[in-house]
Amino acid sequence: MKKELKSILEVITLAERLKSELRHSWLSDGRQESVAEHTWRMALMAVLLEPYLDEEVDTAHMLKMILVHDLVEIEAGDVPAFQVMTEEAKAIKLQKELTAIESLREKLGIGIGQHVYELWHEFEAKATYEAKVANALDKLEVRLQHNHADIATWLEVEQENVFRMGDHTGFDSCLDQLKDLIQEQAVEKMEKAGISTTNVLARMASRNAMA
Repeated sequence: MKKELKSILEVITLAERLKSELRHSWLSDGRQESVAEHTWRMALMAVLLEPYLDEEVDTAHMLKMILVHDLVEIEAGDVPAFQVMTEEAKAIKLQKELTAIESLREKLGIGIGQHVYELWHEFEAKATYEAKVANALDKLEVRLQHNHADIATWLEVEQENVFRMGDHTGFDSCLDQLKDLIQEQAVEKMEKAGISTTNVLARMASRNAMA
């Protein structure tokens, strides 16, 4: 067991990097958010929302997925969604993440390493109801954090993403209603800042028409 514990300790030590790996999100106090902080609040959301989901979930399994889903960023780093808009960029990001999860599986060894590997792939593929919920919480937490931040930190694409959350929540009425509440906050924030949501939606429609 001591050999296995040494491997686990190595990965836990590596995971400390996620406390300082910064995301393209800011906190309400103006500090940039870390990956670890994002993961923590996703886990909190899962615990608090679990009783209201449409289907019964294996909460422990879902929390495991949430806790490991960003471990690949130890090696691959955090890449904001707006930086992977092209198919080429998506492929590069995916390859880096696949290499990283393989590396983690090797470090942890047979057993827990394989378990972490399978959890990560389950999350990415949205292969189960728990994975779909975890994936939706990932997107909702990002949007909620933007609502807390100074609107000066928002890019145009982040204004548009306010209206794209439904792509991830439509399978569950609880998550869909939470999406509506977060969207209402975002719309109010934009309107107060003089950003016309009508113009944002028109810009999205124009871009979709050209696609």
